[in-house]
Amino acid sequence: MADYDLVIRGGTIFDGLGHRGEAADLAVKDGRIVAIGQIEGKGREEIEAAGRIVTPGFVDVHTHYDGQALWENRLAPSSNHGVTTAVMGNCGVGFAPCKPHQRDMLVAVMEGVEDVPEVVMTEGLPWNWETFPEYLDVLDTRELDIDIAAQLPHSALRVFVMGERAADHEPPTAEDLAQMRALTTEAIHAGALGVSTSRNLMHRTKAGELAPSLHSEEDELIALANGLRDAGDGVYQIIPRVMGPAADEFALMRRLAEASGRPLSYSLLQMPTGDPDEWRVSLDGLSAARSDGLPICAQVAPRPVGMLYGLDLSFHPFSLHPSFRPLLDRPLADKVAAMRDPAFRAQLLSERPEDSNPVSVKTVQAFRYAYPMGAAPDYEPDLADRIDTRAAALGITAEEHAYDLLLEQDGKALLYQPGANYRDGNLDAVHAMLAHPGTVVGLADGGAHYGMICDASFPTFFLKRWAADADPDQRIPIETAIAALTSEPADMVGLGDRGRLTVGAKADINIIDFAALRLHNPSVVNDLPAGGRRLRQLADGYDATIVSGVVTYRHGRHTGAVPGRLVRGARPLAA
Repeated sequence: MADYDLVIRGGTIFDGLGHRGEAADLAVKDGRIVAIGQIEGKGREEIEAAGRIVTPGFVDVHTHYDGQALWENRLAPSSNHGVTTAVMGNCGVGFAPCKPHQRDMLVAVMEGVEDVPEVVMTEGLPWNWETFPEYLDVLDTRELDIDIAAQLPHSALRVFVMGERAADHEPPTAEDLAQMRALTTEAIHAGALGVSTSRNLMHRTKAGELAPSLHSEEDELIALANGLRDAGDGVYQIIPRVMGPAADEFALMRRLAEASGRPLSYSLLQMPTGDPDEWRVSLDGLSAARSDGLPICAQVAPRPVGMLYGLDLSFHPFSLHPSFRPLLDRPLADKVAAMRDPAFRAQLLSERPEDSNPVSVKTVQAFRYAYPMGAAPDYEPDLADRIDTRAAALGITAEEHAYDLLLEQDGKALLYQPGANYRDGNLDAVHAMLAHPGTVVGLADGGAHYGMICDASFPTFFLKRWAADADPDQRIPIETAIAALTSEPADMVGLGDRGRLTVGAKADINIIDFAALRLHNPSVVNDLPAGGRRLRQLADGYDATIVSGVVTYRHGRHTGAVPGRLVRGARPLAA
């Protein structure tokens, strides 16, 4: 008879707490780590890990699987990159609470802010809830390849309480504020990890209307903070305004943290325009707040936060041109055939993008700052390869050059536009943000931006770029990098039972061939409800991913196991 459910033998174990790796065995029983060291007993299943690193499963605190967790049991692409717990409900958007007549409004917000096609949500969402606790009850029935945890989204809450007034620029009444406060407390008591909101003016519906949370003034944001204070638990997650004085925005976030008495997490980026030092101002404010004992933390991305253009994606340089509109929903082959017609080419090049959403127009116009993706993903492209620079060297317009590039690879070519975090053509700002003690790796956005961003690969990129390939003066020690993907984000959201390989901790584990870590190019698959399209990105180097002691992936292939469940509320530190 086996002594353990699983024994991993001979790997170099990194505990996720920042300690150096040590060769040892690790034993699992009943979903928990029960022994680490030289293990004499036998496992019902044993994995030889000599020459491999053994890490905790990665914890991704910034995803949008609010819908995907209901229509499928694999939360890819995050689960393809060692993630074993995903926190969703970020940026103030989601699907609960929601009354039946409000569903279309929440779908429109999610479609615009997170690029989830309306038809996918219409087909995939069961809508068998109204309140947030009822939504959690539905999630509680799901069997998934990773664990999930949810946050209460402000836009959905605002619509639930105020109805049409939420999107009509109307301020809340005192009764509205009291109800939002009470429902925030109710959500935390039901198992939400926190509440989330957005102040980013780029967060709009597809038609260009601002997301409901963007109509909120400070009194409403304070009402949410007070709801957390009443609950005595939860994290306040906020997307601050990205343009304007960073000092003013940080002062607001500081007031919210003081009002709630709870941790606050916000997104931090180096923006491609405006004051180049605003991110430093925010980091200075973060240092001061933490020195004063305020538990504020910034989520930072380990590479440029950009987007992809392609003929089969949500945007490309001509997607909003009048003559291309009839082709938007046509198969890729039809688009390619039309674009190879010289007359159509001349017509398309003579037009300009037109749309009611100014953000969409700006997104399309930014194509000139993009780069050809190439045979392998390059997230630090040479400035000389930028489309406008290459076009000038060729003596043609940026539009003409982009047109030709899009037709390569039978129309499957991708253009990569590194927006935030790449202002100077390097990742120096990213390194400075990652090095700050008050930051965690975040903003991967798994489950969102199906047709324009594929950043759920952040964990793989982070390990490869910063722990393996960085110059010596910027290299992050592997034990530090692993902690940044595991215990640090887990502790930030109160999930102390995971993100560490210690006796008593939840048995979420990765076995990685560190030398073989490699990202593949993103590619398009049509496997969402109603045949919807999404980007996926595969990786090499993951020998196994384990959730609650069950192997879910072997060498990147799903085993069919779905031990992942909803995590309700904060969890104490593992013994």
